[in-house]
Amino acid sequence: MSEPISIDIWSDIACPWCYIGKRNLEAGLAATASDDDAPQVEITFHSFELSPDTPVDFDGDEVDFLAGHKGMPRDQVAKMLANVTGVAKNAGLEYRFDLLKHTNTVKAHELLHIAKAHGLQHEMEERLMSAYFTEGKHVGRIDDLVELAVEVGLDAEATRTALTEETYLPAVRQDQAQAQAYGIQGVPFFVIDGMYGISGAQPADAFAGVLRDVWAQRGQESADEAVESDQESAAV
Repeated sequence: MSEPISIDIWSDIACPWCYIGKRNLEAGLAATASDDDAPQVEITFHSFELSPDTPVDFDGDEVDFLAGHKGMPRDQVAKMLANVTGVAKNAGLEYRFDLLKHTNTVKAHELLHIAKAHGLQHEMEERLMSAYFTEGKHVGRIDDLVELAVEVGLDAEATRTALTEETYLPAVRQDQAQAQAYGIQGVPFFVIDGMYGISGAQPADAFAGVLRDVWAQRGQESADEAVESDQESAAV
């Protein structure tokens, strides 16, 4: 049995393409699940802040933010958001940019590392993205984050203490430093087995193809090692 394929994902919970990319990856994995030799994977999410200078409480909506942050005309921003909403819908997501509360995401990233330490990172990632993009919940304040943490099974007081004391902030910074070392400038960014980089929210079949190729390569390497071992045994 080959070791699982490692999939390291750099993303920001406030990145619309990251949620779409997450769904597409999940769909790609579902497509391979019925293979005779289905790829086995181990997924880890890593922190990346798209707009670290954003205030916790931004005064305005998503159009206000993007128009100011990117210097784009408001009508162009509105069209861009409509396009993203359509792509998200095709991935099974109902984005509500009219409800979205733009905020600083560093605390959300700290929470993801808290959840990771308790084996709940995947559940926390999904809960944060859903809260932000589809429910209009605030994900930048400690009180709101603790409520979401409890929903996935984390202890309220322990989570509040860790967020208040910034216990996992060094882990967030370490992720960001690794992203810089890899040369990652945008997210989502997927690193497969520490060797192959995939940038952007690729289609589900693209993920399925890459995973099948890597898994087949793993199987061939295992077979070659077995042959070499048999030959060495025979020589002895």
